[in-house]
Amino acid sequence: MQQRSSGVLVPIFSLPSKYGIGTLGKEAYNFIDFLSDSKQSYWQILPIMQTGFGNSPYSATSSLAGNPFFIDFDLLRDEGFLNESDYAFLSTDDNPRRVDYQKQFDYKFKILRLACNNFLSTNLWELNQFVDDNDFFLDDYAIFYALKEKFKGASFNYWDKEFKLTDKDAIEKFKRDNLDMINFYKTVQCLFSRQWFALKKYANNKGIKIIGDTPIYSAYDSSEVWAHSKNFCLDENKDPIDVSGCPPDGYSAKGQLWGTPVYNYKHLKENNYHFFIKKFTYLLKLYDVLRIDHFRGFDSFYAIPYGSPDATNGRWVNAPGIELFDKLKKELGAMNIIAEDLGFLTDSVRNLLKETGFPGMKVMEFAFNAYDKGNTEYLPHTYTENTVAYLGTHDNDTFMGWINSISDADREYAIEYLKLKNKDEYYKEALEVLFKSKSNLVITQFQDLLGTGSIGRMNVPSTLNDSNWSYRLLPNELDDKVVDFLKDLTIKTNRAK
Repeated sequence: MQQRSSGVLVPIFSLPSKYGIGTLGKEAYNFIDFLSDSKQSYWQILPIMQTGFGNSPYSATSSLAGNPFFIDFDLLRDEGFLNESDYAFLSTDDNPRRVDYQKQFDYKFKILRLACNNFLSTNLWELNQFVDDNDFFLDDYAIFYALKEKFKGASFNYWDKEFKLTDKDAIEKFKRDNLDMINFYKTVQCLFSRQWFALKKYANNKGIKIIGDTPIYSAYDSSEVWAHSKNFCLDENKDPIDVSGCPPDGYSAKGQLWGTPVYNYKHLKENNYHFFIKKFTYLLKLYDVLRIDHFRGFDSFYAIPYGSPDATNGRWVNAPGIELFDKLKKELGAMNIIAEDLGFLTDSVRNLLKETGFPGMKVMEFAFNAYDKGNTEYLPHTYTENTVAYLGTHDNDTFMGWINSISDADREYAIEYLKLKNKDEYYKEALEVLFKSKSNLVITQFQDLLGTGSIGRMNVPSTLNDSNWSYRLLPNELDDKVVDFLKDLTIKTNRAK
């Protein structure tokens, strides 16, 4: 990201589809064509891993296994692994603006079982190769999900003790008795992988690089916490000791209680950070650029005693910092990483970012506080080249939703600074200011290309509801007018690929 460039953020689940959720199929290829036509260089996505309760891509049941909901049935049909009659009944999309997660839970795996059986009848060799190439996470994932099926989807802390605590003899017997079920979950990942890398190849051939995303922590109910519990702060019963979150601040009087286990860095260091080396090796193969969520947690992290009702009782704990990234660089070489350096920042966090050389993030919506105009860190005229600039992120309101909901004083300040004139097109005028900044890379959420109001907000942190992680594009919504606007802006600000 040494040259001026730009891109668009569209999660896979937000792509149009008549089957209730965006997939790796035709509409994903169409979106890449849109990026190419509008002179973009990057497609940013949210994590594509298999999600659990709440559907958050930042709370996945595996930090490496792809989300089966994104597997495209039409592509499987074209390859002869499904008949259209196997899934045509899903084609009624009652609300194309929102992901229908219930439909995915009810039907996706049933149809994938048909596809996997047909795939294995002709492509068993491909599965065997895939298993050999990905044994560092695949076996754990497949056994974990087969056990979840046995225990009707329950979190692993509710499993029978021998399975919760990964008793070796019990696990080996389960594997022998459930080979077909375990192989099914491995085959699902094989199908996901072949569709993902075909899509990535198409993007790269069009000159589009994909920016992936990874949360810093693993969900408690995940295959890696279950299978490699010593990497996390758990007790002898695999119950968390400390969990993650953020301290109280001006936005939240009681802080944020994320609830994921924090890392046991003493154990990780004793094992030469093998866990992180394997994880980052795979993720940097999966994507062209990797965004690390909550990067500041690698400098120091906020640990909250497990069972606390909120985040008020936490404490800051030092993390490895540059030692970890020096180890990763030694093992992996240069890494294309974006550091999400938002939140409570200290000089130590800023120094870590500087030492790694990774670009940090600038969010314009954070800039406008009429009572603190001396806080210029997020004002576009202060951005430096080695940064990635956004109007807002998936955790913020859309730009039009934001500017219509902030205080009158803050709105007047933003309008004055950004020189906004046309109320209906504030988003276009704000994007022009952002694109003119010195940041080498500007990323625009698709909602902000369309001037969508708060209805299009992707997520409200620390809430569980049907609106989070569900907003979608409609077919052909990114039309020629949007192409022309984005292309002209990109060329005008010297960001065209």
